[in-house]
Amino acid sequence: MSMDYTDILYAKTNGVAWITINRPEVRNAFRTRTVAELTDAFLDARWDPSVGVVVLTGSGDKAFCSGGDQKERGQGGYAADTRPMDVEALHSAIRHIPKPVIAMVNGFAIGGGHVLHLLCDLSIASDNAVFGQTGPRVGSVDAGHGTGFLARVVGEKKAREIWFLCRKYTAADAEKMGLVNKVVPHDQLDAEVAKWCDELMEKSPTALAIAKRSFNADSENIRGIGALGMQALALYYQTEESKEGAAAFREKRKADFRSKVK
Repeated sequence: MSMDYTDILYAKTNGVAWITINRPEVRNAFRTRTVAELTDAFLDARWDPSVGVVVLTGSGDKAFCSGGDQKERGQGGYAADTRPMDVEALHSAIRHIPKPVIAMVNGFAIGGGHVLHLLCDLSIASDNAVFGQTGPRVGSVDAGHGTGFLARVVGEKKAREIWFLCRKYTAADAEKMGLVNKVVPHDQLDAEVAKWCDELMEKSPTALAIAKRSFNADSENIRGIGALGMQALALYYQTEESKEGAAAFREKRKADFRSKVK
């Protein structure tokens, strides 16, 4: 652990690293600092030989993660006092830690939060969880794993529906489309995740690492496309069209994108 955490909780118990986004007052939306802390925790778990499994979740009982904090989204996209938000590094940290990562989805998994659960190796959801993407509704999009990898998980038609229409889906919907591994009653979520962790801790860590890298190899080209997409997204955030989406969200009104297109 190389930094003091304010936005997340990080604990290790019996070989399991628990990483919790701790901003329940904003439905665990992430800001620049949150992303940096999450990345730091995943790197710590990666290099700690005592850690065999990582669980990513959100604090409280309302949200896993509701994506990027729109209040921080400024003129150049997501910005901070000292450096831009590096979501790419966080996505890479989740995908490339050679250990299984479980998303414990305890509520809303929306927008960038939905992409985080998607990138985890396994997802176990509470029956009150809600899934969905919001990008085109708020002047944003994920042009990497959030789109390309989603299509591999749920199929092309469903992935395009999820991104184009920005609808919300229940935990039952998510399980049906293969987006989550299991759905349990909310009060059984902790116990179910602990059970999966116990089973994983009994397995050969090297075999699991090789299996994860092998799965990743098949979709690794998305990483390059994603890097290109993030570069394009930084430019898109500077347009009036994208700014209209963020402004409409903050002002709680319907966005008028088409009047901003040049």
